[in-house]
Amino acid sequence: MKPLLETRLSVRYRDMAVLRDLELSIEPGEIVGLAGQSGSGKSTLALALLRLLQWKGAKAEGFLRLEGRDLLDAPEREWRAIRGRRIALVLQSAESALNPALRLRQQLRLAWEIHASDWNSAGFPRAQELLTHCSLPATPEFLDRYPSQISIGQAQRVLIAMALLHRPALLIADEVTSALDLLTQQEVLTTLREVNRAYGTAILFVSHDLLALHSLCSRIAILADGAIVETGRTAELFANPRHPYTRRLLAALPQFVQA
Repeated sequence: MKPLLETRLSVRYRDMAVLRDLELSIEPGEIVGLAGQSGSGKSTLALALLRLLQWKGAKAEGFLRLEGRDLLDAPEREWRAIRGRRIALVLQSAESALNPALRLRQQLRLAWEIHASDWNSAGFPRAQELLTHCSLPATPEFLDRYPSQISIGQAQRVLIAMALLHRPALLIADEVTSALDLLTQQEVLTTLREVNRAYGTAILFVSHDLLALHSLCSRIAILADGAIVETGRTAELFANPRHPYTRRLLAALPQFVQA
């Protein structure tokens, strides 16, 4: 099977190297975890895969192939058509990502109209379908709420539904469970599994939480000091970690998870 995404990236902020020949591939419909401690470069990679780092003064080198096409040096015009349509991103803080002054209905519509104009005939029915898949009520009463009138877990799932409006091939979920309590984390993980099964959306799940990665991902890549040091099927990696850094990460987990 041809990879959906394959990349080798080096990223520098002025004289500081953040990613060093980082290699990663994702198959169509696969859920891949990216694990590493704070400062390892996880969020830098997430932004690099959408070519957003240039706005922060960073320089990326290497290649970034989506469905076989290298997009690293593609013009911004082409990237505007890709972001949200072929690759979508969900960030950690739903409270920051949602506009507090707009109703949920308005925010879903604006996300749709970035790439399409037929909200009433196509966008709204799809939004209702996605809200249902995300275990949210697709009712007028819910859609008329403001972000402050829903829970943090609901807000995170609204963001996931919004990111999936245009049926992207790849969803990047960057630390989307890290600010949530355990029950709400489970709701979000269940939502990601459901949309993966329902739509075949590949997911790059970026997290420092190895328990969440173990629960969700079929394969995990371990990131340390800006490079992937180990990649493997989840069960195999947990049972037989090869790299010393991976072993140190797993050593901090409860024994029953490592079994």
